[in-house]
Parts: sequence; C-alpha cells; structure tokens
Amino acid sequence: MSFGFFRNPTKPKPAPVEEREHVVAGRSLPLKIVENDRARRLTLRIDSGGRGLRITVPPGLRRGEVEKFLHRHQGWLEQRLAKVPDRPQVRPGIKIPLRGVPHLVMHEPGKRGTVSVENSGAGPTLVVHGDRIHLPRRIADFLKREAKREIEALVVKHTGALGKRAKAIRFKDTSSRWGSCTSDGSLSFSWRIMMAPAPVINYLVAHEVAHLKEMNHGPDFWALCKELCPDTERCKAWLKRNGGALQAIVFE
Repeated sequence: MSFGFFRNPTKPKPAPVEEREHVVAGRSLPLKIVENDRARRLTLRIDSGGRGLRITVPPGLRRGEVEKFLHRHQGWLEQRLAKVPDRPQVRPGIKIPLRGVPHLVMHEPGKRGTVSVENSGAGPTLVVHGDRIHLPRRIADFLKREAKREIEALVVKHTGALGKRAKAIRFKDTSSRWGSCTSDGSLSFSWRIMMAPAPVINYLVAHEVAHLKEMNHGPDFWALCKELCPDTERCKAWLKRNGGALQAIVFE
C-alpha cells in the first residue's frame, strides 16, 4: 500500500531519519522515516499485517513537510488499516494455524520449556511448557525449527529438479515479503509461512528457487515456477488473500 506526494522544489533544511510511533484511529504504530537520495517524492507504506508504517523521503525535506504529509493522509491510513486483520496476541486459549490447520494453544507450566503437538479432546493442540511469559517466544522458536526442517528439504528437492544450488538458506520475520533470492544464490524465507497450508509452503520454496535461474517475474519465470509447482496459481492466490492475517499475529 502506498501513496505519493511530489516534493517541494525548494531545498529546505534536511529532515532527520528516525523511528517513532504514530497514532492512527487509536492504534499506536511504529513509524520509520527513511531518507533516500533517489527519492523524488514522499511515499507512505503500510507494512504487511498493519505492523507499522514507513515513509521514504527525498533528501533536503523539512520535518514539517513530513508531518503535513501524514496529516493529509490520515484518512487514507484509517481506511486502509480498517481493512487489515486484527493483530491477535499469541496466548493460551487462542488458535493459530500450523501448516494450515488451526491448533489450540495450551499452557502447561509443570514441565521444562518445550512445545509439543498433540491431539486432545479439543482437537489439534500446541502444548507449551515452562513459564507463561515465554510462551509466545517458544511458539515462534518452534515455528522456526519447523521451517528450517521442512523448507531446507524442499529447497533440496526443487534445486535438484532445477539443476541449481542455493548458496545459503536463511529464516527471518519479514513484514513485507515471504521470501527472497539474492543474485549470489542466497535464499531467505519468513518462518511464518509454516502457518500456511503445506501446498503454499511448497509454492513459496519453488518460487524462490525459480529465481536462481530467472531473477525476474517475467513469463519465463512463471513458466518455471509452474513447472516446479503446478499448483502455483491457486497457492499464489491463497497467500495474497490470507498472508496479511498470518503477518498480523503477534509473537511478543
């Protein structure tokens, strides 16, 4: 999501790059102001899942212009954020998906701090042991371990089919993209993808592996992506439709 405003041709005092909070409709969101030498206008972006705001500004712009820009587009922000899914906090009693299947989060403090997948009377369950305060982090760590195990195996599968090798595989919690591939062959994935259905996880890996051969999103890339993952279109649509809700879950 973005909104642009052309800069004033004068050269006022440069605005500092900073990080702070900005309130929109009662919600306090992290705001990052980034100065970019190549920017010719201000651009405003809402991070995936509504987790924060980012303004890119041209060099030589007064701080006051940034404030005016924010004020003018407050209504735009409110409209867009109203469509963003709620940001549920990971805690006992809620359900979060694992490979697309909702799992009830249960806390059992009597044992050491581990996470186990069980099938109780309430259905699929994530049982978290240890102190309650560490529960969200332990579930995040569990998802990271699952991502490493499953995605590394899928990378081997798809790179083998492609005849390419990945230089490295990394896992991050990115707010704007699910994966990336660098020109030197390093692949990165958001561990949150483990909450998506298994076919969507496979699609994401196939997508990034396809970039090892086609560093673009042209027709040849999509043909290769569909060759690696015939279900590309359906999985791509699922991620576009549901990805924001997964990005919005708070593991803090």
